[in-house]
Amino acid sequence: MKPITQTLTELTAAAFAQCGYDPALGVVGLSDRLDLCQFQCNGAFAAAKQYHKAPFVIAGEVAAVLAENLIFAEVQAVRPGFLNLTVTDVFLAEAAKTQMADPHLGIHQADFPETIIIDYGGPNVAKPLHIGHLRSAIIGEALKRLARAVGHRVLGDVHLGDWGLQIGLVIAELSERYPDWRCFAPDFDPETETVSALSAADLNEIYPFASKRSKEDAAFKEKAHLATCELQSGRPGYIALWKEILRVSVADMKGNYQKLGVDFDLWYGESDADRYVEPLMALLDEKELLRRSEGALVVDVAEEGDKAPMPPVIVRKSDNSSIYATTDLATIMQRQQDFSPNRIWYVVDKRQELHFTQVFRCARKAGLIADHAELAYLGFGTMNGSDGKPYKTRDGGVMRLADLIAAVEEAAGEKLAGSAFVSEPERQETARKVGVAALKFGDLINQRGKDYIFDLERFLSFEGKTGTYLLYTVTRINSILQKAGGGACQLFGIYNDADRELWLNLLLTGAVFERAFEEKAPNNLCENAYQLAALFSRFYHDNHILAEEDEKKRESWLALCRMVKKVLEKHLDVLGIETVERM
Repeated sequence: MKPITQTLTELTAAAFAQCGYDPALGVVGLSDRLDLCQFQCNGAFAAAKQYHKAPFVIAGEVAAVLAENLIFAEVQAVRPGFLNLTVTDVFLAEAAKTQMADPHLGIHQADFPETIIIDYGGPNVAKPLHIGHLRSAIIGEALKRLARAVGHRVLGDVHLGDWGLQIGLVIAELSERYPDWRCFAPDFDPETETVSALSAADLNEIYPFASKRSKEDAAFKEKAHLATCELQSGRPGYIALWKEILRVSVADMKGNYQKLGVDFDLWYGESDADRYVEPLMALLDEKELLRRSEGALVVDVAEEGDKAPMPPVIVRKSDNSSIYATTDLATIMQRQQDFSPNRIWYVVDKRQELHFTQVFRCARKAGLIADHAELAYLGFGTMNGSDGKPYKTRDGGVMRLADLIAAVEEAAGEKLAGSAFVSEPERQETARKVGVAALKFGDLINQRGKDYIFDLERFLSFEGKTGTYLLYTVTRINSILQKAGGGACQLFGIYNDADRELWLNLLLTGAVFERAFEEKAPNNLCENAYQLAALFSRFYHDNHILAEEDEKKRESWLALCRMVKKVLEKHLDVLGIETVERM
């Protein structure tokens, strides 16, 4: 289904052409002043410069052509050159019926579906997830669902940090605590021997201890580096232990991500890209891109026009080891070979912009990915406390993600404690959904690149731009439909300003989703979902839906309620937010 603005743009473009002007000038958008008109075209201003005519004259010529079309209730040329358009209720109702019958709810599906890989998450194995992992996870998940909603093939990759020093630190510490474990013996046989089982609690204690110890004990730090090197060289016992660490860590991560409604299609890690490192280095050498600098191998990526110095990207350190840039380049090779993506998006902290600029430029120079493919760095800001600094626990530490999720669930439970609509058996599950909705919407409503203040009390409010308010709106519609007795609802017409404006908003759903995808901005969906909920609240208060005696009007309003519910739920689903039946 085409967005209503696209239909009107095509008609207006044809009118511009009929008057002898460039049809590209006929772009139509929703009016900023719905009290004056529903839609607006400002193309006459650009045409005035191009054709040396007053914009009001051009707008008047185009308006005369459009006025002959019966879909318009009113067409006005307004000084100094605005073109104001209002469609008939009959046209609006027919468009609404088409949207109601559309399985995609008016969201246009891509004419040429692309393969998109979204790299988000980025946790390190052996470490517990903390609140620094929150934004990447929920922004990346929303972008993945958004791209799918508009018809693309999308793969979300967690991109685990599973092959670096943190593993060596854990192995070194375990070898000190349990020197008799067979996995530390030189003759360990992975075919006949197993490693001792670990738990998430073990790793959550061992890694911080080992990390702190490495900063104070030079010998232990060297032992951890050696363990990392031997692991990456394939030492059997270390590989077996690494697999156990990986098993435990991934299971723990999946549990926390599941609570957030985050799901990855690919659980690849740096280790999966390791076999591409040598082919990468050979390719860089073949293309004569490598040069030696202070013992390291680097690739120059500075370009003419750079406004600031652009350092070369290091692809191999002086000790012959690889770094993040090497792994990221090797991963691009892997993704190109496995999936031939049209786009790869990286959802990462905005402080990593330099790193990804270097990596992308090196990838382009080396021809690691098709020329037409997009490599996009989608940086995000930080979640801050009331002091404006990155959010911390009360004792100043970094909060674990599991603890944050538990805190929002508990706060939501307290909020729902006095509800007469939620039974005791369902209270815990409802509190989980409400808490996560508050947390995610409170994050996603912000422009991606900006920092924001974490304010759980405000996020849980039943008023304003909150996930709680949106869930409440859905439950209110559930109540109306249940009291109405269900069944099919038919739209017979549009009856007042409140339902007219609500249908206009619904019919713009496709355009909102398209813009959100193009801008890679889930906050557009948050804003639109809130506007839809607020318009429904006005409609609900202005009309006595269930008490309406006119059967056609009542059924039309119930059809509108049902459609608002569907479209709101679509917004929330793409944002990764589950709805509740009552609250």
